Amino acid sequence: MPIAISPALQPFLLLLVSNVFMTFAWYGHLKYKEHSLPLVIMVSWGIAFFEYCIAVPANRWGSAVYSAAQLKTMQEVITLVVFAGFSVLYLKEPLGWNHALGFAFIAAGAFFIFHKWS
Repeated sequence: MPIAISPALQPFLLLLVSNVFMTFAWYGHLKYKEHSLPLVIMVSWGIAFFEYCIAVPANRWGSAVYSAAQLKTMQEVITLVVFAGFSVLYLKEPLGWNHALGFAFIAAGAFFIFHKWS
Protein backbone atom coordinates (compact mmCIF):
# COMPACT_ATOMS: atom_id res chain seq x y z
CA MET A 1 0.00 0.00 0.00
CA PRO A 2 1.54 3.36 -1.01
CA ILE A 3 2.35 5.83 1.73
CA ALA A 4 0.31 9.04 1.55
CA ILE A 5 2.52 12.12 1.85
CA SER A 6 0.90 15.42 2.66
CA PRO A 7 1.02 18.06 -0.09
CA ALA A 8 2.92 20.37 2.28
CA LEU A 9 5.62 17.76 3.03
CA GLN A 10 6.03 16.37 -0.49
CA PRO A 11 7.97 19.32 -1.98
CA PHE A 12 10.23 19.45 1.08
CA LEU A 13 11.15 15.77 0.73
CA LEU A 14 11.67 16.02 -3.03
CA LEU A 15 13.81 19.15 -2.64
CA LEU A 16 15.86 17.39 0.01
CA VAL A 17 16.61 14.49 -2.35
CA SER A 18 17.26 16.81 -5.30
CA ASN A 19 19.71 18.85 -3.25
CA VAL A 20 21.71 15.76 -2.34
CA PHE A 21 22.12 15.07 -6.06
CA MET A 22 22.98 18.68 -6.85
CA THR A 23 25.50 18.96 -4.05
CA PHE A 24 27.32 15.94 -5.44
CA ALA A 25 27.08 17.37 -8.96
CA TRP A 26 28.57 20.71 -7.93
CA TYR A 27 31.06 19.70 -5.24
CA GLY A 28 31.62 15.93 -5.33
CA HIS A 29 34.39 16.25 -7.89
CA LEU A 30 36.52 18.25 -5.42
CA LYS A 31 37.79 14.92 -4.06
CA TYR A 32 38.89 13.93 -7.57
CA LYS A 33 41.06 16.81 -8.69
CA GLU A 34 43.29 14.42 -10.65
CA HIS A 35 40.49 13.86 -13.18
CA SER A 36 40.21 16.14 -16.19
CA LEU A 37 37.84 19.09 -16.06
CA PRO A 38 35.86 18.01 -19.16
CA LEU A 39 35.26 14.60 -17.54
CA VAL A 40 34.04 16.02 -14.24
CA ILE A 41 31.81 18.49 -16.11
CA MET A 42 30.16 15.63 -18.00
CA VAL A 43 29.74 13.50 -14.86
CA SER A 44 28.38 16.49 -12.94
CA TRP A 45 25.98 17.27 -15.77
CA GLY A 46 24.72 13.70 -15.70
CA ILE A 47 24.12 13.87 -11.95
CA ALA A 48 22.39 17.25 -12.34
CA PHE A 49 19.97 15.73 -14.84
CA PHE A 50 18.57 13.50 -12.07
CA GLU A 51 18.42 16.50 -9.74
CA TYR A 52 16.27 18.35 -12.27
CA CYS A 53 14.00 15.33 -12.65
CA ILE A 54 13.24 15.65 -8.92
CA ALA A 55 13.40 19.43 -8.41
CA VAL A 56 11.04 20.39 -11.23
CA PRO A 57 8.16 18.21 -9.95
CA ALA A 58 8.91 19.38 -6.39
CA ASN A 59 8.38 22.98 -7.43
CA ARG A 60 5.44 22.22 -9.74
CA TRP A 61 3.56 20.27 -7.07
CA GLY A 62 4.78 22.52 -4.27
CA SER A 63 3.30 25.58 -5.98
CA ALA A 64 -0.14 24.25 -5.03
CA VAL A 65 0.78 24.81 -1.37
CA TYR A 66 3.57 27.39 -1.32
CA SER A 67 4.36 30.64 -3.12
CA ALA A 68 7.38 30.77 -5.42
CA ALA A 69 9.26 32.81 -2.80
CA GLN A 70 8.50 30.20 -0.15
CA LEU A 71 9.64 27.36 -2.43
CA LYS A 72 12.88 29.18 -3.22
CA THR A 73 13.50 29.90 0.44
CA MET A 74 12.83 26.27 1.33
CA GLN A 75 15.23 25.16 -1.37
CA GLU A 76 17.98 27.51 -0.15
CA VAL A 77 17.67 26.40 3.48
CA ILE A 78 17.69 22.74 2.43
CA THR A 79 20.73 23.43 0.25
CA LEU A 80 22.64 24.89 3.18
CA VAL A 81 21.76 22.02 5.50
CA VAL A 82 22.67 19.40 2.89
CA PHE A 83 25.88 21.24 2.03
CA ALA A 84 26.88 21.56 5.69
CA GLY A 85 26.53 17.81 6.15
CA PHE A 86 28.29 17.13 2.84
CA SER A 87 31.15 19.44 3.74
CA VAL A 88 31.76 17.79 7.09
CA LEU A 89 31.04 14.16 6.20
CA TYR A 90 32.26 13.88 2.60
CA LEU A 91 34.81 16.62 2.11
CA LYS A 92 36.03 16.44 5.74
CA GLU A 93 36.00 20.24 6.00
CA PRO A 94 34.93 21.51 9.42
CA LEU A 95 32.33 24.21 9.92
CA GLY A 96 33.05 27.00 12.39
CA TRP A 97 31.09 29.42 14.50
CA ASN A 98 30.97 31.90 11.61
CA HIS A 99 29.19 29.31 9.46
CA ALA A 100 26.68 28.66 12.25
CA LEU A 101 26.06 32.38 12.65
CA GLY A 102 25.59 32.86 8.91
CA PHE A 103 23.17 29.93 8.77
CA ALA A 104 21.26 31.40 11.73
CA PHE A 105 20.80 34.68 9.83
CA ILE A 106 19.53 32.75 6.81
CA ALA A 107 17.14 30.80 9.06
CA ALA A 108 15.86 34.13 10.43
CA GLY A 109 15.25 35.30 6.86
CA ALA A 110 13.35 32.08 6.14
CA PHE A 111 11.18 32.72 9.19
CA PHE A 112 10.14 36.08 7.77
CA ILE A 113 9.36 34.56 4.36
CA PHE A 114 7.09 31.91 5.88
CA HIS A 115 5.53 34.04 8.63
CA LYS A 116 2.08 35.39 7.80
CA TRP A 117 1.80 39.01 8.89
CA SER A 118 -1.72 40.29 9.49
